[in-house]
Amino acid sequence: MLTPHDWQESVATRAQYVEARLAGGAPVLAVSAACGIVTFTMRRTGRKIYEIYDSLLFSGLGQQSDIESLRTGAIDFAHQEGYQRSEEDVTIQRVVNALSQPMKRAFGDFNYAPVVARGLFAEVGRTVDKDQFFLLDYDGDYTIRQEFGILTGNPDLVDSIRDGMKALVGSKLAPEAVAAKLQELWAQLIEGNAAVSKNLVPEAAVLDREPGTLRKFRLLKLS
Repeated sequence: MLTPHDWQESVATRAQYVEARLAGGAPVLAVSAACGIVTFTMRRTGRKIYEIYDSLLFSGLGQQSDIESLRTGAIDFAHQEGYQRSEEDVTIQRVVNALSQPMKRAFGDFNYAPVVARGLFAEVGRTVDKDQFFLLDYDGDYTIRQEFGILTGNPDLVDSIRDGMKALVGSKLAPEAVAAKLQELWAQLIEGNAAVSKNLVPEAAVLDREPGTLRKFRLLKLS
């Protein structure tokens, strides 16, 4: 039988295990520009930035199978909500809440392996101040951000690019130009850790803010 001390020690061990696995993951940067939410990351093979519903975006960092589980779970929930309720009821808040609970259970139940992933969810609004970013952690806890979101395996490094991210908020540059700026910040974030960027290719996407746009999500071509 686990004592409270044993339980706390076991939880700490699980957290250390997951964080060690996440430490070498490629970060994801997203910012609210005038054109919409622009997201940038680097990847090896499969894509890392996805549309999960109209105006909603997801990207992840960690074990690929767990990232895929988060992606499919988010898509399934969003479409179920849209069908049973209405498209307006499909918000990033509801999607993240739905994923948070099973992640909490998996992390706290020692009969199951914890989720080795962090997720970045974003919802584009009519104006920059209406955009939302949710950072979902491996233990099911999440934080809500505005203006930009930074997903990394080493949160201690976030401060090194915070000013650069803030400078891009509301930028009137074209999406591709914003993505290029994010790529520079991405390189700055992982500076000194060449292993993270080895054999990676850039990937970027935009959630278009224009109300009349039929398809808000599109991948960007980078030079």
